[in-house]
Amino acid sequence: MSTILPETALILVAILPTPRDFDIARLFGWYRIPLKSAPKIISVDYLAFYQTQSFGGAGRWQIAYVAEILGHELTRRRDLIRDEIDHPRADEEYFKLQIGPLQRLEHPIPAGDWKRITFFYTTGEMFQNAQTINDLVIKSQDEREVLWHTLRERALRAHEYRAQELPESLLDPAILALLGKFSG
Repeated sequence: MSTILPETALILVAILPTPRDFDIARLFGWYRIPLKSAPKIISVDYLAFYQTQSFGGAGRWQIAYVAEILGHELTRRRDLIRDEIDHPRADEEYFKLQIGPLQRLEHPIPAGDWKRITFFYTTGEMFQNAQTINDLVIKSQDEREVLWHTLRERALRAHEYRAQELPESLLDPAILALLGKFSG
C-alpha cells in the first residue's frame, strides 16, 4: 500500500518496543507514552512507529507503519493494560493516543546506523523523501525554525482548547490571573 502523507504533516517518530505493542495499536487503535518520558508536545498529525530489535529478522530496526492521531487522554497504566494491574508502573500516568488504522509503508524506512531511538519530530515532506531514519532528522536552521514554529502553534492550540473546555471555577487561580480573569 502506498502511504502519502501531507508535506505539512507533523509526525512524531515513536518506539514500538514489542510485537504486543504493535498488536495493541493495530487491534485496539491506541498507543501509550509514559508521561514522565513523553515529548513536550503530543498534538501531532501522525505517529511513525519504529520497530525495535524485538521484532526480529527483517522487521526490526525500521519504520514500517504510520497512523493518524485522532486524539489523546491522560490515564494510568493499570487502566490501559488491565491484565498487568500489579506491574511496577501500574499507577503511573500515561498518554493514551487514539490512532486510526495502521498504514503499512510501501518501502519501510530502515534505521541504518541508528538502532537506539527516542521520540523525535519530523515533517511529512521529510518522511516522503527518507531513505533511512537519519533522513528524518531536522538538520538545517531553516527546517528547525519551521518545525519549532509548528510545534509552538500546536502547543498553544492544545492549551486554548483545554481552557475553553473547563469552567473557570475549575481552573487554578494562578492560570486565571495569567489570563487576566482573576484578581483575587
